[in-house]
Amino acid sequence: MSDARLHVVFGSGPVGRSTALALVSRGLGVRIVNRRGRDALGPDAAALAGVEVITGDAADAAFATRAAAGAASVYQTLNPVYHRWAEDFPPLQRGVLAAAEANGARLVSMDNVYSYGRTGGRPLTEQSPQRPHTRKGRVRLDMANELWAAHREGRVQVVSGRASDYYGPGAGIASPIGDRVLDAVVAGKRVDLFGDPDLVHSYTYLPDIGEGLAVLGTADGVTGSAWHLPNDPQPWTSRVMVEAFFRLAGAEPRIGRLPKLALRAVGLVNPTVRELLEMAYEFEEPFVVDSSRIAALGVRATPIDEALDRTFQAYRAAHA
Repeated sequence: MSDARLHVVFGSGPVGRSTALALVSRGLGVRIVNRRGRDALGPDAAALAGVEVITGDAADAAFATRAAAGAASVYQTLNPVYHRWAEDFPPLQRGVLAAAEANGARLVSMDNVYSYGRTGGRPLTEQSPQRPHTRKGRVRLDMANELWAAHREGRVQVVSGRASDYYGPGAGIASPIGDRVLDAVVAGKRVDLFGDPDLVHSYTYLPDIGEGLAVLGTADGVTGSAWHLPNDPQPWTSRVMVEAFFRLAGAEPRIGRLPKLALRAVGLVNPTVRELLEMAYEFEEPFVVDSSRIAALGVRATPIDEALDRTFQAYRAAHA
């Protein structure tokens, strides 16, 4: 039998840590499963000091099953290196799926919005058609379909949370407005942004992702469905968001565009940058992700100005 107070988070990247923090704040027992032990908890190590950490490879179904023993819910927040998604991501998910099934636990899957493909400038809802045109979008859709098949077959209760590009404390270099941008801002240097910086773009704040996933892992009546994780209903442009960072730093904004030609040149030797190119479409048209549905569960996005301030203060404290 599972202990309703035990929640097992596979992965300790920014999303996994945010999810664990949200669960801990609810007084729930939390176990983190990763490959690098407590060293991977980074800036959240102190806040997660009371959390059990088990180290191993989630793609090993037998290990994953042991690691999830006693769980009421398991959370798949794993994220292999960008250029190895097709090879590494499905086996990781299958390990977590096997663990959830064997332990009778709910499976909460962290997903993104790649599977929708081009939006044509129209806001995305959970009912928007999924027509991926990128390699990574097809990987994500195939993985989601595998989970929904297991749910329909009655093998495991599945719920999915979909986030847009994330930002926030501890986002690091994986965020389009993460440490790469903040490093330049605090140094008073020019920030070059991906795509058109004057188009509105929904970014999802990391603590809101954690809150959303924690609710999906504990609330009744949510399984068998995908939910957009909280985004501010009035998205800003990337330029305006970065200008806010410059103001917080007391510096004059210096913002330009990162040409795709430059990315292609770097991509010749850097596989991660090469993978970024196929996602450029998200920054070449208005990109709005409607998360009004999850508000019915009591989960609302942190206002952007407040989230940016918290992000900047956390960055400054980490680099003091």
